[in-house]
Amino acid sequence: MENESVGQVVTGSLNNLYDQVISFLPVLVVALLVLIFGWAVAILLGRLVRKILDILRVDELASKLGMGSLGDRMGKKLSVSGFGDWLIKWFFIVTVFVAAADILGLNQVGEFLYQSVLPYFADVVVAAAIMVIGVVAANFLHDVVLHSVKATKVGGHDGIAEIARWAVLIFTFLAVLSQLGVATTFLQDLFRAVVAMLAIAGGIAFGLGGREHAKHALDRWSKDLHE
Repeated sequence: MENESVGQVVTGSLNNLYDQVISFLPVLVVALLVLIFGWAVAILLGRLVRKILDILRVDELASKLGMGSLGDRMGKKLSVSGFGDWLIKWFFIVTVFVAAADILGLNQVGEFLYQSVLPYFADVVVAAAIMVIGVVAANFLHDVVLHSVKATKVGGHDGIAEIARWAVLIFTFLAVLSQLGVATTFLQDLFRAVVAMLAIAGGIAFGLGGREHAKHALDRWSKDLHE
């Protein structure tokens, strides 16, 4: 009797498991179909966005604004159309994962993706905008400083202009990381250190470049006083 009861319990458990698996299979198939179809659509949308940006020649415009020179310094080719492709593709992929998680009843996974991951794409867009504005401002400031220092006939104008450019680029980089929520407290301390370093470097560069002119000016003032 005991053996029969144990057998019945095992058999009943296996039957229940079988029923659960059978009932879950259609849901799993639907979720997989949503993932496959959604992934394909996301890739197509990303390529469509890249194509549109290529037609609009956005990369050429970005290169004229100085993004190309920044990419050369970083050793990488920066592509606005490639970034647009990546952003749109992964936004829809994450959206598809949210839908699949809901279908499978994984509510916590879906809520995490919906509340934490998807909003992060907005931060990425803002960070990209900050990067573009910062690069344009850095190149503009470089040209202004270069021509201004050249007009004063002070030496070291190239170094001073580069310091001005990199000061803005470093500030932009820190602002981008801050927008993305990367080590905010550490970035604040790092920013203070960078500003101090650039100030010292700028003073040294200006001092070395303008040393001869300062000597001539002092000699001229001394001569005028003696006369």
